[in-house]
Amino acid sequence: MDIDSLKKLLEHVASGNASVDDAAKKLAHLSYEDIDYAHIDHHRSLRKGFPEVIFGEGKTPEQIIGIMEKITSQENVLLATRVHPETAEKILSIFPDASYDTDSRMIVWEKPGAIKAEGKGTILIISAGTLDIPVAKEAFITATAMGNRVESVFDVGVSGIHRLFAHKEKIEAASVLVVAAGMEGALPSVVAGITSRPVIAVPTSVGYGASFGGVAALLAMLNSCSSNVAVVNIDNGFGAGYMASIINRV
Repeated sequence: MDIDSLKKLLEHVASGNASVDDAAKKLAHLSYEDIDYAHIDHHRSLRKGFPEVIFGEGKTPEQIIGIMEKITSQENVLLATRVHPETAEKILSIFPDASYDTDSRMIVWEKPGAIKAEGKGTILIISAGTLDIPVAKEAFITATAMGNRVESVFDVGVSGIHRLFAHKEKIEAASVLVVAAGMEGALPSVVAGITSRPVIAVPTSVGYGASFGGVAALLAMLNSCSSNVAVVNIDNGFGAGYMASIINRV
């Protein structure tokens, strides 16, 4: 339950359009709800401004559906990350008004018109290579669902740096940037070197053996000589999009 829903409920009680008992029932699980295999944090919207997000990897379709049923009863928007396509197919048969993005493996459900413009500027999502796009799109969808204006530029890595400079105006206009890169992970440093804005670097697990599943890119980004770079975990597009959204609200 978000702050607007809570205020509306209290206004209905104050005006006599809702009984105290009805309000008490709706607030019974305000803190959290125990459904055996999950303790659903219904208070998160009030506490943090965005509902609990479902990490779908490893969960059964039935578990995700059960959690979604409880969250959608109290929230206006819902995200589920790392959902396998076959699992998503079963979920969408129960939630036909939800959408599934095959690249990022994300499910988005929202009430019509529920996502409000919260961001003060534009978030720009950049990927170094085509194989980094799934992680970049996870950031894109997350930031969009959190009420931001989001743009993207894909496949502009350092092996052909002229491709990046063709988008210099977008880079300079962005309030926050998210840059996803695998291999040697150099692109965030380059982007941060041509803008004064915060750059959130996302190392991806793309690369040959010595990339160690993204560890090489992670270490390179942590050692960036550009002072406006912050780094999230390997393949954590969701975390990057979430953090970019928080920065963009300030």
